[in-house]
Amino acid sequence: MNGLFVRALLAFVALPGMVAFVVPLLLITPTDRRHWVEPWGLLPLVPGLVVLGLTVREFYVAGRGTLAPWSPPRTLVTSGLYRWSRNPMYVGVLLILCGWAIGLQSWPLGIYAAGVALAVHLRVILHEEPFLARMHGEAWTAYRARVGRWLGW
Repeated sequence: MNGLFVRALLAFVALPGMVAFVVPLLLITPTDRRHWVEPWGLLPLVPGLVVLGLTVREFYVAGRGTLAPWSPPRTLVTSGLYRWSRNPMYVGVLLILCGWAIGLQSWPLGIYAAGVALAVHLRVILHEEPFLARMHGEAWTAYRARVGRWLGW
């Protein structure tokens, strides 16, 4: 197992793993954990898992880095799902959180998902996009003009 793979795995556990899995488990009651109430929750949850997995893989394979700020991709990742969204990893996490909230019919999880969405949006605008502009210059400018921030908008 190479060092980059280990860093990618640790970054996954530390970042989206905590946000999309550990914190939601802490927010639900023990009774909620035993009952998946609403099957409609699977509609966002399953695609969210797929999107998250594909984007983490793309950072590792195409970007030669991880999703963590301490070990970012070496190159601007514009392939895979990044052809349609500049932030598909966040979209995947938010789909997972919506799936938990719907599936468990949990208002606390719904409020958490909304808070994460706001925090992510602010982080992207205030930190990540200026960082990418500094790091990748014209490549970022061209990519930004071509691909929408969230879902191609």
